[in-house]
Order: sequence, then structure tokens, then C-alpha cells
Amino acid sequence: MRIKVAYSTIYDYSALASDVIQLLRVEPCGHHDQHIIHWRLDTDADGHLRRGRDVFGNITHMFYADAPIRRLSLHVTGEVDTTETHGVLTGTPEPLPPSIYLRSTPLSTADDAIRNFARECAGANQLETCHVMLKALFERMTFDADATESQTGAAHAFALQAGVCQDYSHIFAAAARYLEIPARYVSGHLVRADGIVTQPAGHAWVEAHLPDLGWVGFDPTNGMSTTESYLRVAVGLDYLDAAPVRGARRGGGAETMAVSVTASEAGLATAVSGSQKQSQSQN
Repeated sequence: MRIKVAYSTIYDYSALASDVIQLLRVEPCGHHDQHIIHWRLDTDADGHLRRGRDVFGNITHMFYADAPIRRLSLHVTGEVDTTETHGVLTGTPEPLPPSIYLRSTPLSTADDAIRNFARECAGANQLETCHVMLKALFERMTFDADATESQTGAAHAFALQAGVCQDYSHIFAAAARYLEIPARYVSGHLVRADGIVTQPAGHAWVEAHLPDLGWVGFDPTNGMSTTESYLRVAVGLDYLDAAPVRGARRGGGAETMAVSVTASEAGLATAVSGSQKQSQSQN
């Protein structure tokens, strides 16, 4: 599938903001199953843009504004060819050993309830366990964009039995790691089967490292393994490691952020736009 993406983030400040720095993880890496046709990142503010890679192998851009600003717009456009592999990844950049992804974080720590859930899902092997967890989370959780925030941890979201894809992914990762299955958070884009992206953000899911298969993608929000409709952008231990945009500034007063996402099969029109609360996660 050829996936076409147009993704914009616009910050407005109530006063002049100085020393604005933005860390961007918005450019996908190519691998055997994901070929980048073209990708472009633009901003409307004067400044310096430095491209690099982080410890997880993600492509990063550091943006440094040259002068104080009241508004900052970031625009991403691109097209990527993806291949159907039924969730099994090949040729991805892997600077870290899988064992790193057994580490918990404040956002992905398993409490007693998640540990009990993980034990209930344990199957004959790790692949079966992941599929059981995938189905169980999809059936147990309710998607509710108002139930959680970007700083909500897995334990709290699991107790609520509600949240967004960030929460589903953190819970899956926490449960998998408790069972000694390396699991990592993935941010990216999803072309929905109905052709419509219904939330003003990207998507998030999980990859687990399994014997004889390597990294395999699971989307607990939709109760399915990843397909050619998924465009991987960044990975990490949790949302903070893979967030598309994180930044800092001096001054600026109150901040509002508006996000517009288009993710579709090339040639088909799919768009959604809207405002989201500051630092709100993907859906």
C-alpha cells in the first residue's frame, strides 16, 4: 500500500516565547517492509533544523527558533510504500538489544491488577500470550479520549478500563514485560479500513519481540496485528520516547496546540483536523 500523510502541528502563545526548542520524531525510517518515497518537514518560523538519530534509532529533528515567536507551525508531508507481513518486521534499525525493552517506566509500570491480567493471559507460548492479551484488552477497555491525559500511567488507565491508544499500548507493554516479553511503544499513522481518520492525531501500538519471529506488531486499540495499513514512525519504552513533538520555551504565557492529520491510501482523500489539549497523546 502507498500511504500518503499530511500532518501539521500549530502552537500559539499568548505572549512572545523565546528560546523555543522542539524535538521532532515525525520522519519514518525505511526498512524491508516500509519504503520511503518522499518525506518533507517544513516550519514557518526562522530557525535551525538539525537532523539526527536517537538512542532507539528514530530519526529526529531539533528545531531552534532564531528569535522570539508568538506562533510556530510544523508541517510534514510524505508518501511511503508498505508491505503486508502480518505484523512481522524485518530490516528495521535496531541499535539496542531486545532486553532493553523489558524495562518499565513510570508510564508503563505494571501494578497488581496488570500483573494478574498478564498471568490470566499467559498461553502455551509468547506468541499465543500476546494474541490473548491483544483480544482481552480490546474487549475490556473502552476508547474514551476524555478519560486520560498524556501523563496517565498504565495502572490508572487499566483501573479506569478506558483511555486512548497510548493507554492501551502502555498497558500491553507493562503486561508483556512482566511476563518477560520485550515490548516497545510505537507511534505512527494508520489508514483505517473505512478510509477515515477519526481523531486529530496519529496512532500508537506495540511491538513485542518473540522467539523465531523477532519484532511483531500488535494494536490493542483495534484488537489486531499490524498490517500494511500501519506506517511506523518512532519507537521507545513509552510515549515520551516516541512522541512526535516535545519542546521547551522561555515565557510565552498560555499555549494552545492544534493538530491536523491526513493519512490515507495514496489517491484517496482522507482528512481530519481539530484542536487538542496541550500534550494530549495520539489516538
